Formats: sequence, C-alpha cells, structure tokens
Amino acid sequence: MAEPQQFCTFKVDDLFFGVEVLRVQEVIKYQAMTQVPLASNVIEGLINLRGQIVTAIDLRRRLTLPDRADGQEPMNVVIRTDEGTVSLLVDEIGDVLELDEGTLEAPPPTLQGVAKDLVIGVHKLEEELLLILDIDAVISVTSEKVGAGGSSLT
Repeated sequence: MAEPQQFCTFKVDDLFFGVEVLRVQEVIKYQAMTQVPLASNVIEGLINLRGQIVTAIDLRRRLTLPDRADGQEPMNVVIRTDEGTVSLLVDEIGDVLELDEGTLEAPPPTLQGVAKDLVIGVHKLEEELLLILDIDAVISVTSEKVGAGGSSLT
C-alpha cells in the first residue's frame, strides 16, 4: 500500500497547487521587499525573515500568468531547498492535505505553457485538480537568471 503524503496547498490565479509539507518552512503574510536590480522579473525581491535573507519568487510571473489586481497582497510560502530558503508568492493559502501516493497521476496533456515544466503530477480531488509543483524547477530561475546579462557598475 502506498504511503500517504502531506501537501501544503495554495492558489495562484485559478490553479490549485501543492508542495510537500516537509519542504515548507512556514507560511507568512506579505512582507516588505527589497528590489534586486537586473534580476529576472519573476523575482519580486528579497525579504528579511528574522535575519535570514530570502529570495521571493512571484509564482504568477513564474507561470506567466497576469499580475495580481492592485491592492491584492500575496502570501509567502517559505520553502527549504538545497540552495537555501526561497519564498513563493501565492494568492491564497489552502489547507494541508494528506493524500495517498498511489493517486498521483501524470500531468494532464491539457496543461499549457510553463506550468507543463513545473508540475510533476496531479491528484484528482472531488472538486478540482491538485497540481504538485516541482520546487527545484520552480526555483531554477534564481540560478539561471540572476545577474544574467553581464551587469556593469561603471
């Protein structure tokens, strides 16, 4: 019998995502950000999390979705990675769901664009699909794009 897995869930636009609970450090409200010059547009900025500097990635931009409406503040899902801690900016926090690993299916062929490369599987729930994010693929933007373009200080 497959082991149950726990997922921290959240919404971005009308998509319902999950990441393994073990990868989540914490969920916090929106924090003030310091902009990063010359960074990819998916990097919203840096937040100071009790003395730890954390890169904040806007999942809407990472998924090439429209920006949030004015006045709609995102939430931070702070994730542990091999490269350090990263915050994912999401629209709305959901619950922690415990799901049977055996119900994980391949991403549907209807999944379009960047999401196709960032989703490793789906769980069919009663009312919607839970898209399981590949955190390493989501954060790869930080190592690929930051500083790209040969910045010059002169």
